[in-house]
Amino acid sequence: MKPNSSLIQHVNMLDTSSLVDRAEKEIVNLIVNQGLKIGEALPKEIELADTLGVSRTVVREAMLRLRMIGLVESKKHRGAVLTSPDLIKPLQKSLYPTIMENKTLKDLFEMRMVLEVGMADILFEHIQKKDIDELESIVAKEPIEADNTIFDIDTEIAFHGKLYEITSNTILKDFQNILLPVFQYVHSSGLLTNSILSKSFISHRGLVDILKVGNPEVFRNGMRMHLDNHYQRLFMQNKM
Repeated sequence: MKPNSSLIQHVNMLDTSSLVDRAEKEIVNLIVNQGLKIGEALPKEIELADTLGVSRTVVREAMLRLRMIGLVESKKHRGAVLTSPDLIKPLQKSLYPTIMENKTLKDLFEMRMVLEVGMADILFEHIQKKDIDELESIVAKEPIEADNTIFDIDTEIAFHGKLYEITSNTILKDFQNILLPVFQYVHSSGLLTNSILSKSFISHRGLVDILKVGNPEVFRNGMRMHLDNHYQRLFMQNKM
């Protein structure tokens, strides 16, 4: 009986994939064990192939993966050099809210709220008068008696985006930017239940007042109250 050619091809693909996985891990181990620094060159493909006992094709595929996650890059006349990993770009490429499971969307939404309640100390460390002025210009466009039943996506993005900017934390800012489509989709998709009138709600104006005269602990509590509507909707959804 002749071997099934498609089966053999499938097995070969599995073998190659397994080799590439191993080569990728071994190259990372080599980088760590040799103590390579950012900007230093990695061994040539042929050297890596000999060291790992695999073909240059396998090494090339493994190196391609490392380039895709931003761990190495190609330099003219130098070959592959070590770079600082890009933590955000791989995540950004996989964030498509319309094809995510509801559980994943809710998890991301919850993570946003945890970040904003938890950024209080960093905010107070970096905030300046010009930041307060900009926040006040943002909230000036909101109704004086704004409550948690009023939601304007543009104002929400502007206000909370400014808070992330004030932290001066690049990863936090980048994270907020790539998660914005998720937040917008969650709000517009009906994923969460209808708005709940929170008796402890604090508006954007209230948060600005706390930033002017309060402290991190008061701000943490204030932000938690500001997001209370969202927390209650999530908790209600979990009990359904």
